[in-house]
Amino acid sequence: MYMRLSKLIISGGLKDIYRGSCNKLVPYPLPLPPQHSSTDTQNLPTPSPGNGNEMIFATHLKSFTILEVLVATRNFSPDYRLGEGGFGLIYKGWLNKETLIPAQPGPRMDVVVKALKPTCFQGHREWLSEITYLGRLDHPNLVKLLGFCSEAGNRLLVCEFMPQGSLENHLFRRREQSLSWALRIKVAVEAARGLAFLHASESKIIYGDFKSSNILLDMDYNAKLSDFGLAKAGPMGDLTHETTQVMGTQGYTAPEYMATGRLTKKCDAYSFGIVLLELITGRRAIDNKRCCEERNLLEWVRSQLREAKKLCRIMDIRLEGRYSRKDAFVVATLALQCCHPEAKHRPHMSEVLSILENIPSIRANRQPELSSSKSKIIGDGPSSWSHGCHYGSQVPMDCKIHP
Repeated sequence: MYMRLSKLIISGGLKDIYRGSCNKLVPYPLPLPPQHSSTDTQNLPTPSPGNGNEMIFATHLKSFTILEVLVATRNFSPDYRLGEGGFGLIYKGWLNKETLIPAQPGPRMDVVVKALKPTCFQGHREWLSEITYLGRLDHPNLVKLLGFCSEAGNRLLVCEFMPQGSLENHLFRRREQSLSWALRIKVAVEAARGLAFLHASESKIIYGDFKSSNILLDMDYNAKLSDFGLAKAGPMGDLTHETTQVMGTQGYTAPEYMATGRLTKKCDAYSFGIVLLELITGRRAIDNKRCCEERNLLEWVRSQLREAKKLCRIMDIRLEGRYSRKDAFVVATLALQCCHPEAKHRPHMSEVLSILENIPSIRANRQPELSSSKSKIIGDGPSSWSHGCHYGSQVPMDCKIHP
């Protein structure tokens, strides 16, 4: 069911892709459609944020042809394949930065192309959701959706490329360098800004799948939220989102959502709290490789922080003690408040953002130094951090930890 293409349409003419060199197998059967304008989006139905029965048109996005996508990805070359997810295969590609036309002379920009598996119905719904939300929202902490392809049954998304990868990779895949404390706080603040923006938007959007693998980092380690496949518009009036099919990721999903299928903005706050714990501990939300008492990150942290003096026991050893004790305690406390068993006791993301932005190192505008030094910690200049294992009497007395 694969097809070979010997010719690709490129702006300005026809270019031969010679067999034995550039002629590659594409990942899924991609039938060649009739040619039409690359800006025509009138045939693309997407679900309305306010009502699942309405139709909207993402007219400001570029509608790529199949041929344009093939040129951008070099015919879906295996050399440009970045990975695979539940959505489908993910490829790197190149476009002209100004015109978004592939293979055109001028300044280039890297992009990511997501190719939906043709038999994946849930993936189709997620594809529509990404266009609905990412396609109409613009914020520095959201990954930018550049366009899509919907020709002849194909479902593709074209997004900006994030060269530093996911937060998950930096935290859990053992590299030579680890993220510094300053960088971790920076990522937390920017991710909180993204969530707070969604919650405050006109449609009161619930992200629905906040986790470290969905936080991507650009060249300067600026954090952006990606993958809006499970996002939903906030309920109107007294209505709530309830479903019998609970979606999400184990370890990040709020308990009331698991139990009742009721999705609210406080579910996002819970997931954010779990990611905060991952940032400060360097541990996964669920890690079955650890001993029984430490497999569930939240339960383990709760057991350790019944006494504030045990803070150092949960801190990521890769930080080498280079962090502010007071800041770390505030972040740990905030994380546990976000993960309160009862949703009504969790802070709103606007409140979370305010607390994080007022952490002393952030308020003092202490920016991480992104250098190519031989330090084992990325974004850590000359250290003025005090070591976390000597907390003493400096615990902020106005902080409370929920057991």
